Amino acid sequence: MQKGSRPFSMSFIDTAPSAQPASLRPASAVSSSPEVLSLGADVLPEYKLQAPRIHRWTILHYSPFKAVWDWLILLLVIYTAVFTPYSAAFLLNEEQEEKRWDCGYSCDPLNIIDLIVDIMFIIDIIINFRTTYVNVNDEVVSHPAKIAIHYFKGWFLIDMVAAIPFDLLIFRSGSDETTTLIGLLKTARLLRLVRVARKLDRYSEYGAAVLFLLMCTFALIAHWLACIWYAIGNVERPYMEHKIGWLDNLGDQIGKRYNDSDLSSGPSIKDKYVTALYFTFSSLTSVGFGNVSPNTNSEKIFSICVMLIGSLMYASIFGNVSAIIQRLYSGTARYHTQMLRVKEFIRFHQIPNPLRQRLEEYFQAHL
Repeated sequence: MQKGSRPFSMSFIDTAPSAQPASLRPASAVSSSPEVLSLGADVLPEYKLQAPRIHRWTILHYSPFKAVWDWLILLLVIYTAVFTPYSAAFLLNEEQEEKRWDCGYSCDPLNIIDLIVDIMFIIDIIINFRTTYVNVNDEVVSHPAKIAIHYFKGWFLIDMVAAIPFDLLIFRSGSDETTTLIGLLKTARLLRLVRVARKLDRYSEYGAAVLFLLMCTFALIAHWLACIWYAIGNVERPYMEHKIGWLDNLGDQIGKRYNDSDLSSGPSIKDKYVTALYFTFSSLTSVGFGNVSPNTNSEKIFSICVMLIGSLMYASIFGNVSAIIQRLYSGTARYHTQMLRVKEFIRFHQIPNPLRQRLEEYFQAHL
């Protein structure tokens, strides 16, 4: 351990009965393992340099396998956060349900991908039951029973709900509300974002990372709101006597009017999604050009909610940007203050030019 670094008193507990305490282990048993990029790791503590003897089929939470697996699950969660609301709003309709009834569940490639994602989430639950953790005493717990209890008290419920393949369980149920129910239940996968947000919080000390995460969050929320905006117009439209919703106005504007006798009539999915996303971005940023506007009461109430969300996001983004800029300026001001003191010191003691140049170069490189 380097001089001046904070000592770690972590040790491995609840291992096999024949395991030797870490404090009595000979020096040959200590091996250095490479530091890996893990979503749950901060620095490389002393316990990572040990060679622990753990239960069979137990995974160390800082192992390279667990690090790669966490990033894979992160990518699957991002896929879920983007495609699940889009699929629930735009792709689940009566025509799609009839097609699935005729050719089966595997006729749509997205259904196969969703099934693979569900299987990966279930495997992740199994892996979490066999992954070590650090308790409040800074000790690595590897006993399977204690790991299971810790996981049950933590993220098990959220992970379990997010991994249930609702669309496969209620496939061909014969209910008239099947399509709407599938769309609502599939959004339960978004619960995994809570866990990802906690893991990404370790990057909050980096200004560029904070700005990137804020912009990604802004775009993701706009995407979700666009899906809801379309769902409102699509659900209301069959029950309106006078077709004044934003979908009918869009069809009139682009020359693709709806025909109630033809389910394939009207704007394409691409037209509807791009227009919905354009409306949510213009509303969240308070631009509001007015070419896409709410007309029904439901659309107006939703627009009010979007404006409120946009104002909160504006405050959050501008607050973080101001803090980052202030941090940059404070560092620059501190540098100039220190350099001014160095120059005053050189001038007061009349230091010769060769030594003066070396002092200035040294402090410019180390301040």
